[in-house]
Amino acid sequence: MRVHRLTFRWFLLLISFVIVSLLLINTYMFFQRFKEEERIKMNNWAFAEEAFLRSTNLNEDLGDLTVQVLSSNNSTPMILTDADGEIIDYRNIDREDADSAGKLKALARKYGQSNEPIVVRHNNEVFAYLYYGDSAMLQNIKYFPFAIILIVVLFGTVIFLYYSADKNAEQNLLWAGMAKETAHQIGTPLSSLVGWVEILKQENVPENMLEEIKKDLDRLNIITDRFSKVGSMPALQEKDLVAETQKAFGYVSSRSSKLIRFESAIPEKPICVKLNTELYNWTIENLVKNGIDAMRGKGRISLNIEEETQWVHVQISDTGSGIPKHIQKQIFKPGFTTKTRGWGLGLSLAKRIIEDYHQGQLRIKKTEIGKGSVMQISLRKV
Repeated sequence: MRVHRLTFRWFLLLISFVIVSLLLINTYMFFQRFKEEERIKMNNWAFAEEAFLRSTNLNEDLGDLTVQVLSSNNSTPMILTDADGEIIDYRNIDREDADSAGKLKALARKYGQSNEPIVVRHNNEVFAYLYYGDSAMLQNIKYFPFAIILIVVLFGTVIFLYYSADKNAEQNLLWAGMAKETAHQIGTPLSSLVGWVEILKQENVPENMLEEIKKDLDRLNIITDRFSKVGSMPALQEKDLVAETQKAFGYVSSRSSKLIRFESAIPEKPICVKLNTELYNWTIENLVKNGIDAMRGKGRISLNIEEETQWVHVQISDTGSGIPKHIQKQIFKPGFTTKTRGWGLGLSLAKRIIEDYHQGQLRIKKTEIGKGSVMQISLRKV
């Protein structure tokens, strides 16, 4: 199915290219034909001017056709000069260009560069030169190919953005499907393990051992619940952000190496926001674990919560290697990772959880090579 879709896209692209090429070729041919016709019209005017000069010399009456030709040009700009370049007459010239002989001469030179001047003869000698420019219609036609190219570029951009969005949607569906399938696959053995814990209770296994097993099972239940929520809009409830952040931060710190020092500076009062606690805690854990990985298991992780009038900012900083500038825009993309192992989904899921589900913002607040990074979550207060 995907092969057919790809073939169809290339077919559309080829057809579009052929249509645009034909339009450009036809436009160019029409432009050249129109330009030739204007040349013929100006030649006819020059012939009529020569007839006028002959009739004046012989004291003859002008024919109606000659008069009509001389008076018919009301669109093509033209300048008539004598053999020495002095202005004799001009027509269809803007007032600003015709207010001095110098401007008219400069305009005549400009016309001569685009259209070869026409010689007007009298008594077999050069009497005048006819300089003419492109009419308004011809000038408009001249820019028509650029308009077509611009439309094609805009059309191509829209197609590119559409297919990019389509591809991203497919990827999101794939990740969501994998997450839900993972949750489903974990759920079956997890149910069996809960049953085995009940059997172990009857076998007089020490309570402290059972308690630790139960904690791990509860943790697996939380993870399963998180994965099952990926791809669907979770319910948000009013929660204390300070308490939830501290809980997630404490969970990771209690299970991390002693070589890592955990610090926190958080308000003593509650700050209420709309949260899905399972997904938010997952985000905090992801950010802390990424910081630990950046420090290679040794350093300092700090938690700081800052409150503003409408917003609250949760900052998690590390003393790791920092994030190079050329990958700062890529770290939130699905599949991107700098680790030798991993799928590159942690930060992309975290960003989606905060921005799509909680209508907040997750960004790199600060990073410095060799000194560490600060990741910031911003959420609107209730």
